[in-house]
Amino acid sequence: MRLYGIRGATGAQNTKESITKNVVQMCSLIFSENKIAAENIVSVQFTITSDLDQMNPASALRRGGDCGIDVSSIPLFCSQEPHIQGSPEKMIRILVTAYLDDGVTVNHVYINGGEKLRPDFVKETSKVNL
Repeated sequence: MRLYGIRGATGAQNTKESITKNVVQMCSLIFSENKIAAENIVSVQFTITSDLDQMNPASALRRGGDCGIDVSSIPLFCSQEPHIQGSPEKMIRILVTAYLDDGVTVNHVYINGGEKLRPDFVKETSKVNL
């Protein structure tokens, strides 16, 4: 096993429901597409743009229901994304640090508008709209 960083992003509306739904969807895809078990996750770090202020994504993941694994004992952290002129608004980014089998191909997940951040990581089957 070796340590990997799995990245992703999702857009959301500025409501608790939208943030929760989109964070859980993004995490579910990351966990399932990369076959990640909870015990192999070191930490999950989120950033969120300043225009999303109704819910912390870490709280949204913990309270949001089934994302495919038990996240209750996983260290989750959230910080504000720096404001960069011209950057997409209403974005939540994620970095999952986890141990996976050495040599696997990591599947990053960019959905719900997050595709514009890293179009090179977007798979046709992962394209989802708000």
